Amino acid sequence: MAVLNPLADSVPGFAAALRSGRSAIAMTPEARTGREHATVGAWLDDFTVTGWARRHLAEDPDAGQRLRMATARCALPAQTAACVAVAAVRAAKWGAADVDRAALLIAGNNLALDYYARTAGADRLPPSHVLTHADVDVIGVVSEATGVRGEGWTVGGATASGTLAAIQGARLVRAGLAAGCLVVAPLTDLSPLEFRAYRMSGVLACPDRDDPPPRACRPFDRSRLGFVYGQGAAAIVVENAERAAQRCVTPLAAIAGTGQRLDGRRGVEPTRDGLADAMRAALAESDIDACDVDYVNAHAAGTVAGDAVEVAALDAVFGGRGHQRPLVNSTKPLTGHAMTAAGLQEIVASVVQMRDGFCHPNPQLRDPLPTTCRYAAQEAQATRIDVALTNSFAFSGINTSLVLTTRS
Repeated sequence: MAVLNPLADSVPGFAAALRSGRSAIAMTPEARTGREHATVGAWLDDFTVTGWARRHLAEDPDAGQRLRMATARCALPAQTAACVAVAAVRAAKWGAADVDRAALLIAGNNLALDYYARTAGADRLPPSHVLTHADVDVIGVVSEATGVRGEGWTVGGATASGTLAAIQGARLVRAGLAAGCLVVAPLTDLSPLEFRAYRMSGVLACPDRDDPPPRACRPFDRSRLGFVYGQGAAAIVVENAERAAQRCVTPLAAIAGTGQRLDGRRGVEPTRDGLADAMRAALAESDIDACDVDYVNAHAAGTVAGDAVEVAALDAVFGGRGHQRPLVNSTKPLTGHAMTAAGLQEIVASVVQMRDGFCHPNPQLRDPLPTTCRYAAQEAQATRIDVALTNSFAFSGINTSLVLTTRS
């Protein structure tokens, strides 16, 4: 797996940031000048493909050159996707034969919205726009950078896209339709228009200027304000465990079960039953009881309606008596909401905590909504996590859950 966000551009760096509870949320430069489209956020201000390649591919100049050529005329989403894809393939120790047969799934849709807005206002249209404007450009860029040549497509489900793509990757491998699958969630690049719409709808956090920027994102808190945008990308390699063992690669975790359910209605507010049904479906497929779940990485973006509904759904699934309730936290107060990449980034965060034996803090949770589950503390805590469940929900009633386990 691989991750790229303002906290870190490597999995070890991400693990250290999660354990420390450090937040990447800061005031935007526009906010300081009074021309804000978002007053706070987590931004990849210093990212360049060349700089990333210098740090991660110094010992393989050919791979670095291939990455730079593949990303030379593409937008930021494709650039970030190519970097995490290359890192994940290298971590999995895939060789030429592996990438030649692998499938490629790109999570998200409408990825390059800021590029669209800037191009629409430009005096001259670059010839590369015919490719750059399309989400499928990310497929070509990642395929060129990694050598993956099996089947490939985009998986769109708004902010549930990352988890949806992981679900589809697992299904391809389980069905024997692909020997392995590279699942990539690019950065979602919003334009001022989207920020304005989110702000007008009341789901974007608009904090008091006197508050520290990280305080703007406080999921499950009674005083929550809305979500805070964060730029990030992630990638995972999904394959059969025996196939990985042939290369002497130890799997980080198993995808034990997946669930998706629709609310059956249009809108921006989720339903308790839709969220709960997705979690129950994932548990049923994994053949794991709710009482055996150690940890839940909640969608929990910090929105007024969404968090309350998710708490009700968690209580419906895990609220039975006579067993230990799972620990619950949200990664978004640390990373911001990575939109279509959020689900995959949070799968990586969950695996990191399972592997390293800790639960990262809920640093901004001070006045919690009541729940039968256990919220993570304001400091990291050592704990064994054998079974984790991750949630991702989206507008238009798209609900997804995924169960991860380290059990053999």
